[in-house]
Amino acid sequence: MYRADFGAILQLKNISKAYSGIHALDGVSLDVNRGEVHALAGENGAGKSTLIKICSGAVCPDGGKIIIDGKDFSHLTPKTSQEKGIGVIYQEFNLVNQLSVAENIFLGREITKGIIIDKKEMERRAAEIFKQLSIDINPQTLVSSLSVGYQQITEIAKALSMNARLIIMDEPSAPLTNAETSRLFSLVRTLKKAGITIIYISHRLEEIFELSDRVTVMRDGKKIETFETAKTSPRAIIKRMVGRELKETFPSRKKYDGKEAALEVKNLSGNGVKNISFTVKRGEVFGITGLMGAGRTEIAEMIFAIKPKSAGEIKLNGTELSCKIPRDAIDKEIALVPEDRKKHGVLLSFTIRENIAMPILKKLSKLFVINKTKERAAAEKYCLELKIKTPTIEQAVKNLSGGNQQKVVLAKWLATQPKLIILDEPTRGIDVGAKYEIYKLINDIALNGKAVIIISSEMPELIGLCDRIMVIAEGAMMKILEKKEFSQETIMKYASAGSAKKEGDAA
Repeated sequence: MYRADFGAILQLKNISKAYSGIHALDGVSLDVNRGEVHALAGENGAGKSTLIKICSGAVCPDGGKIIIDGKDFSHLTPKTSQEKGIGVIYQEFNLVNQLSVAENIFLGREITKGIIIDKKEMERRAAEIFKQLSIDINPQTLVSSLSVGYQQITEIAKALSMNARLIIMDEPSAPLTNAETSRLFSLVRTLKKAGITIIYISHRLEEIFELSDRVTVMRDGKKIETFETAKTSPRAIIKRMVGRELKETFPSRKKYDGKEAALEVKNLSGNGVKNISFTVKRGEVFGITGLMGAGRTEIAEMIFAIKPKSAGEIKLNGTELSCKIPRDAIDKEIALVPEDRKKHGVLLSFTIRENIAMPILKKLSKLFVINKTKERAAAEKYCLELKIKTPTIEQAVKNLSGGNQQKVVLAKWLATQPKLIILDEPTRGIDVGAKYEIYKLINDIALNGKAVIIISSEMPELIGLCDRIMVIAEGAMMKILEKKEFSQETIMKYASAGSAKKEGDAA
């Protein structure tokens, strides 16, 4: 049970930070009490990431003060933050794949015996930390061979090896499977029992309500309110996050008037899947789901010609496709919004204008010279239509929030005016308000007669958006569900290989 009388381990007083005249943080004050799990909730761009970086010493605030154990600081350095017991687990792990788990935990702080690095002692101490966490990891294992979940645990062990008393977790469940997420929850509870304070940042409200003692809501760089989690509701949190009440999780949708097949896939095999057959009609939102590794993304990779098929047939609007490379698929008016937007969706150091123009440079050019007026017009058009929050189209994409980065990826592919758009985990890591806007955009795309495929791990998302859902297990199609058959229980029954007889029914 949460107790407010443990006293504050960290206090932020009137913290401000601006970039190019735009307030990332505007007078934020926050108390974090010893031994609590304190959640931060807010839309992308609310200021959560900037707040983390100020606590870790990566960013210097323009104003305000930081109080740790009663001592005042105008700012922190990474060294001071670490010495004061603050550890941060970022979404992108800071690990060296070629080194062992123990070597990563003590990287830069190697234990030596004389002038020789004492690997045995580092492995012993690493093993002690894992024992305290009730986690079975061999300290000699190379990080490259670990799953994402165990890499994350290695980062947590690294923080504990530095005597961290306050651990900040930034969207820790975003890259994890369901099993890894359950393990993470157990680990958070173990850390709390050991007296470690946790700041837990997540867009998933169900996690916040399951784990946290208190939750602070941020919006537009300001602290809106702090609640005891047990005394509030998801609806109240959402209302304060977005500044209005979202009456529906999924926007209402008008259906496209037509039944023509856009995409036809017959007996598709290769890239880890076999004998997949389905159709997607014009104006249809077609879902593909299954457990991690089931073959969902692998199907998209073959349709978009990232990976070759070994057998089968793919037709778009009645014409068989013979795409060898993604450029061929783009020319055939197919678009793919990839799962990892930072690695494959955008060039982070490039501007919004450059990213949106990239797949349509042929259309914007004459005699190999880009028409800058057309390029700017295209970028401004899609920034406006998708409500991308930015002071200028010349803003580097890396400076945008996660939700706005995802909108740039969508804008980039919508600019190609595709007949088929495949969205792989389209709302991963973005907030509820941005999700709602992307859901509306998906509905609009379908209403215009385009075929939409959504690949998602979030069953409520699939149920709320799709007309039909294909469930994959171990590279094989298990079932195509009609709207009247939708339920999380039914989807999980077919997604769990062996729980249901494989069916060869295609749409």
